[in-house]
Amino acid sequence: MGSTAGHGEAALEAGNALKFGGGGRGKEKEKEVQHGWRTAHNMSSSSLRKKSDLSLVLKMRWGLARDLLANLQEIFLGTKLFILFPAIPLAVAANYFHFGREWLFALSLLGLTPLAERVSFLTEQIAFYTGPTVGGLFNATCGNVTELIIALFALQKRKIEVVKCSLVGSILSNLLFVLGTSLFFGGLANLRMEQLFERKQVDVNTGLLLFGALCHILMLLLRYPINSGDKTVDSTASSMILALSRACSIIMLLGYLAYLFFQLKTHRRLFKSQEEKEDDANDDVVTEDKPVIGFASAMVWLAAMAIMISLLSEYVVETIEAVSHSWGLSVSFISIILLPIVGNAAEHAGAIIFAFKNKLDITLGVSLGSATQISMLVPLCVIVAWITGIKMDLDLNLLETGSLIMAILVIAFTLQDGTSHYLKGLVPLLCYLAIAACFFVFKSPLEHQPTSSITRTAAVTVA
Repeated sequence: MGSTAGHGEAALEAGNALKFGGGGRGKEKEKEVQHGWRTAHNMSSSSLRKKSDLSLVLKMRWGLARDLLANLQEIFLGTKLFILFPAIPLAVAANYFHFGREWLFALSLLGLTPLAERVSFLTEQIAFYTGPTVGGLFNATCGNVTELIIALFALQKRKIEVVKCSLVGSILSNLLFVLGTSLFFGGLANLRMEQLFERKQVDVNTGLLLFGALCHILMLLLRYPINSGDKTVDSTASSMILALSRACSIIMLLGYLAYLFFQLKTHRRLFKSQEEKEDDANDDVVTEDKPVIGFASAMVWLAAMAIMISLLSEYVVETIEAVSHSWGLSVSFISIILLPIVGNAAEHAGAIIFAFKNKLDITLGVSLGSATQISMLVPLCVIVAWITGIKMDLDLNLLETGSLIMAILVIAFTLQDGTSHYLKGLVPLLCYLAIAACFFVFKSPLEHQPTSSITRTAAVTVA
């Protein structure tokens, strides 16, 4: 048995040497593949992983059974969030046996937490085989897959306001709650140290966020055209806003493609050098020098995770109105506050852990990077709705748009000098609490409101 294991390790090393070219050049290539596609999102999620003890599994004589058990152990026991996996079958059982809608909603949210972390792990494994550019693009696509799937299910059921509120809530959560909490506790844990971070990534992300906010502001400005000195609602405003939304959505997606090309190709060094330094210095994060599961297995497991996320997301979308009535909360509060906090708990915890260790570049990469990517999901949903014949625009209404703009401005001013302390984290956190209180007292359920924001404004104007 010992000789067989030694032969297998030698074969694996030989295969890696053949794959990366061998010698010193091979090591450089392997380092590029290992670090070139790893984003702050990956590194944050890796803080919640743990080594799997495969000693017992490797003693099995049947190769197929050994590989299957090894995959199962890596997938389900390779994360510190494995205790939440039982929530997935419990959610399915709650739906099948018609338990309370509140139980189904809560169990589905809990089940989404470990699935999001496992998707990040699987994209890392796939990137070992695809190389840095393709791997980075694949990771960027799957980085916020949970929010995307929830938005698409809500869009399919024509719950347009749920789509908008859930995506806006994810942006606000990443900018104010995650970043504010991380900077606050990171500052308290490092009172005697000067906390520094690289502003280049911050400038890129805040620029794109402001660009997205501009597109949303244009919808508000177009809603109130000035006619003879009075603010009136034009009879053609609805069609104008819809047309402008689709045009701005295409422009925003072009901007996001340029951002991906900038991050993964032309200026990869701006996003890469600090990650390599932090990865080498960190002794608590699980880093793999080689993949722990095969390419085919990773693809199969990723498809399985996507199916499970889709199932739980459908449960969340179907039960959100019932939970709103049962708990006495508006759908806007649940979509903007509760969904982002619980659904992205794993990513948020990783960002806070790195802030404790004074590794703010990773924390900023997680919060700002996710917020930038999610801001691009709104125009993507508009395009998907356009293709499927659903009328969805970029008009987020005055309250949501104002909260989004102020959140971006607060973060831009907070991070302008490249240094941080606990007060810089406290201010965004207090802003988030104020916004949460605003949506908490906003008791008007969204399902009782007209779908079009133009109709709501017209009714107020007539009154």
